[in-house]
Amino acid sequence: MLTKDTPGIRTRVLLLASLVLVIAGSTSASLLIIRGRLQQHAQAAFSADLYRSVDLFQKLQTQKLVNLRRANALIADLPSLKALMTTRHQQTVADGSVPFWKVSGNDLFALADRDGSILALNTRHPSAQLLPALQQKFSDPSQHLLLAGSDLYEYATTPIYFGDQATGTLLGYVISGYAIDHELLQDVASSAGSDAAVFHGSQLIASSLLDARVTRISGALQTIIGASAPVPAILNGERYLAITKDFDSSENAPIRLVMLKSFAQTDAAQKQINRLVALAGAIALAGGTILMLLLSRMVTSPIERLTSGVRAFGTGNDTYALPSNGTQEVRFLSKTFAQMREQIQTTNSKLLEAERLATIGRMAASISHDLRHYLAAVYANAEFLASPNLSEAERNELYEEIRLAVQGTTEMLDSLLVFGRTGNALLRTTASVEVIAERAITLVKSHPDSDGVTVTFVNNAADTTAAVDGRQVERALYNLLLNACQSARQSPATRSVSLTLTATPQTVTASIVDSGPGVPASIRDNLFAPFVSEGRHKGTGLGLTLAWTVAREHEGEVQLVDGRAGSTTFLFTISRTLHSADGTSHLRDGVLT
Repeated sequence: MLTKDTPGIRTRVLLLASLVLVIAGSTSASLLIIRGRLQQHAQAAFSADLYRSVDLFQKLQTQKLVNLRRANALIADLPSLKALMTTRHQQTVADGSVPFWKVSGNDLFALADRDGSILALNTRHPSAQLLPALQQKFSDPSQHLLLAGSDLYEYATTPIYFGDQATGTLLGYVISGYAIDHELLQDVASSAGSDAAVFHGSQLIASSLLDARVTRISGALQTIIGASAPVPAILNGERYLAITKDFDSSENAPIRLVMLKSFAQTDAAQKQINRLVALAGAIALAGGTILMLLLSRMVTSPIERLTSGVRAFGTGNDTYALPSNGTQEVRFLSKTFAQMREQIQTTNSKLLEAERLATIGRMAASISHDLRHYLAAVYANAEFLASPNLSEAERNELYEEIRLAVQGTTEMLDSLLVFGRTGNALLRTTASVEVIAERAITLVKSHPDSDGVTVTFVNNAADTTAAVDGRQVERALYNLLLNACQSARQSPATRSVSLTLTATPQTVTASIVDSGPGVPASIRDNLFAPFVSEGRHKGTGLGLTLAWTVAREHEGEVQLVDGRAGSTTFLFTISRTLHSADGTSHLRDGVLT
């Protein structure tokens, strides 16, 4: 059961919102899935590339070392070099080593005597630290990496013999090597499709990257050191996958190779895919919205017309055209509602006819007794008047009883006429409710049912002017006052009725209070229904009904505000003006229209 009237969501809006949510959700899910799959694929492919890059560097390093040893063996077997080494004079050896260095084409070329002392040193990158470092490394034949300051070399050492190696005399050693520098790492990077850098501890030795990006690698080195498996790294706002490889731990800090694979191309491809998916989603959303608007209009337009037909029927318009198009369900609803509307009209006509007959029956039952009573009084008194032996006083008394019976019959018929006239247009003119109330009190005081009842009138309003049908308002106040007098007469103590007028700028209210026994609880719920009475011996039971009808026709109401014994209170409220459909009041020639 509905407890609150809420407008709810329109079907068209619900369909469009559902479409937008589905397309937006599908597009977002597609973007997330594609992004995740692309990242997984790129991670796997880049990891494999990094492992291949490390293997390639190691194979290149091994190949270069083999080539160095072969070149050294050829140079060491040259007679001219053997003759040079027999001089054992450092300057002579140093000067004579230059041609051999140029022929070798290596970055590093040195000659040492048989005791291991370096006699000649030639290099493309002269450094004061190179000779001491080489002299120190030469003492350990297992070493083949030479670090001098910021220069790193891989070298090979080959002995020089006079004669064959087995029986000849050792003349000295030839040392040659290549620099692990920017050019070498660029060659590795171009071959492997990855970037490379070599570090000694946290000191950068060489890199295939530009200097600005190399600085970023140094800052992020701690996050990737020791990573035997590829790990992500952010360098200068660019995503990389990095792996490290230690290839010499003899120094106080290890020498590490860092291989990096940039996600730049993958990120660019992902952005392009995202744009394409988003564009496809936008196109689908636009096309779907247009299509859904058309479809929803086809679906909801007949529903809206059917809804309007229901509203129109609720306001009394039973000829509103119902939709004959739309979906199968809508057509079924329209046909069913049309049948229901026809059945309701038929049933309502039958109910109105039955109610009419029932009202006539209740009215006949209600007034038959009182009408018989009045007619019997007229008939009996008329027979008495036919007697010639009546005195003048007796005749006048009989005439008065006949007059009262006729007056009662007239009042009863007037009540029935007013009840039957309900709903007809009122002739409302500007009048004083105070004057109307005084006339009603005068009429009530002349009624036999007011005998012994004190009727008082108090006007608490400075102005009681209102646009009213004076005769109808007078009749309503008369009925309320008469009803109050009849109730007050049943009180064993004080019998009083008071009428008090109050007013606001919009309304005039009459408060009728009597000292009677109150309103029984059994009839309070239907107190203003026709022919309702309790403990009454005469009357039609239409007094309160007519008062309520007159109040409603004057945009007001009648209320029972207190039903207790001794202080039964009714409020009769009417509007001071009559408002038209546009909310304004119209008064022409003293008549409100």
